[in-house]
Amino acid sequence: MTRVHTPLTSGRLPEGQEKARAVRVMFDAIAPRYDLVNRIMTLRMDVRWRRHTVTALQLRSGSTVLDLACGTGDLCRELSRRGLSPVGVDFSAGMLAAARTTSPLVRADVLRLPVRDATADGVTCGFALRNLVALDAFADELARVVRPGGRIALLETAEPPNPVVRWGHGIYFGKVVPRVGGWLSDPDAYRYLPRSAAYLPAPDELVALFRRAGFPDLRRTQLAGGIAQLLTGTRQ
Repeated sequence: MTRVHTPLTSGRLPEGQEKARAVRVMFDAIAPRYDLVNRIMTLRMDVRWRRHTVTALQLRSGSTVLDLACGTGDLCRELSRRGLSPVGVDFSAGMLAAARTTSPLVRADVLRLPVRDATADGVTCGFALRNLVALDAFADELARVVRPGGRIALLETAEPPNPVVRWGHGIYFGKVVPRVGGWLSDPDAYRYLPRSAAYLPAPDELVALFRRAGFPDLRRTQLAGGIAQLLTGTRQ
């Protein structure tokens, strides 16, 4: 596989439009084996986390849910299986081409959604917050497109609070994941993955950001000892 050389593979973490371009190029390249690598490096825990995410939406059957940064459609498939009506949105053409879902897919920037105000019953997003250029703009966009009473469920990586678990997770995430990604896909891209966690604000700041945007009851739940987190809330 051709290795992807972008600003993400250098020693620094890019910002702004440079980050957006680099992330898009990276995901275009790793799309063909993205699901395989995810299953292996999470020991299939990502499947259980996505099921938990959809359950946490607490929406009625038939509700319209935007799955943002949908990738290959994992969450879309789970949403459909639960009787919901997902629409996947991603800016990576490679990911959309590799998608394994029958749900409608739209290529678009999740910070500027081609959706009218207050038209979505819910929003999901899996492991993409750290790849966004501006989290505050993303929160504002969710508040715009989700109807009052609608729900959001955002799944993301996290740093475990327990020091022993954090130490072990640091070794696994920092050493094992890049090696597995290098064997099966692009090594530079999977070296970026552990470093990308630095883009995420502290948990309290992350919760406060979405509460200010219009989800005052937003709650953060730790998953699997804190190696992942789920943010859920209701549009005011």
